[in-house]
Amino acid sequence: MITPDQLLQTLQEEIEKNSYGDQPKELYEPIRYLMSLGGKRFRPLMTLMAASLYTDDWQKALKPAQAVEVFHNFTLMHDDIMDCAPLRRGKPTVHEKWNANTAILSGDVMLIRAYDLLMEVESDRLKKALMRFNTTAAEVCEGQQFDMNFETRWDVTEAEYINMIRLKTSVLLGFALELGGIIGGANGEATSLLYEAGVSMGIGFQLKDDLLDVYGDPKKFGKQVGGDIIANKKTFLLIEAVGRAKGSVKRDLTHWLSVKEFDKSEKVKAVREIYDTLGIRTFTEQKISEYFTKGFDCLERVAADPARKAPLMGFVHQLVEREA
Repeated sequence: MITPDQLLQTLQEEIEKNSYGDQPKELYEPIRYLMSLGGKRFRPLMTLMAASLYTDDWQKALKPAQAVEVFHNFTLMHDDIMDCAPLRRGKPTVHEKWNANTAILSGDVMLIRAYDLLMEVESDRLKKALMRFNTTAAEVCEGQQFDMNFETRWDVTEAEYINMIRLKTSVLLGFALELGGIIGGANGEATSLLYEAGVSMGIGFQLKDDLLDVYGDPKKFGKQVGGDIIANKKTFLLIEAVGRAKGSVKRDLTHWLSVKEFDKSEKVKAVREIYDTLGIRTFTEQKISEYFTKGFDCLERVAADPARKAPLMGFVHQLVEREA
């Protein structure tokens, strides 16, 4: 049976073959540039592994799996413009390397190319795949808008935040697994369970990212620890802290959220201590565990040959245990 590493290698080779288009080069070079920056590729890999649960002909999922990855990178290209982000995976973002107008237009073409790749789904399963993709794509946009709305609010609730990350990041992971099931020929119950597994895992991964930004090992995390604290980014941890803080703890937190000039390391240390005082780390870890447990439970309930399911379960366990 083919391993996740072998699937990933094949997937990467196929991604590198894609040209997306030739002329004008100013339109297509930014796409090739962004796609060449790499990434974990675990969304399209999960599509392939989900398809392989039900068919030996997993190659027929290669192009649709790439649709998931191209769409994901399309959202990153546009998100970077909205966030005024200078770097993506350690390299200049497309709007910085070229300009915002080019990034918008190249992103638009990426969305079109994602549809081209998705059209490779077999005809009897294509309508369902397209309908589910359209729903997912709209939800990702909804999540991004909620995230932008939250930038000017300090009364964001835990439920609102969970819903935002579910839409912005998690539904695409759910679709990636569901798409593999659709291509492989799984029944409706199995594809629904695959989707729910991906959504739950996706929420767990985002909460873990929030946690690692505060408590992660800088050598393993791959970026500055405490970046969210420095930027006053409304993460799960900060939302919980704002809701729980009272008295002197609330005054201290308000100070660090409002101060304009500060020593970065001092602010990170002070806010981390506030989180510790309020039990935010333990609470967040419990939430992460709840969502991962729900995801694994859904995967366990998916009707498929246990031997075929083992590589997917092992891969997901590796993702859950990551510290970067």
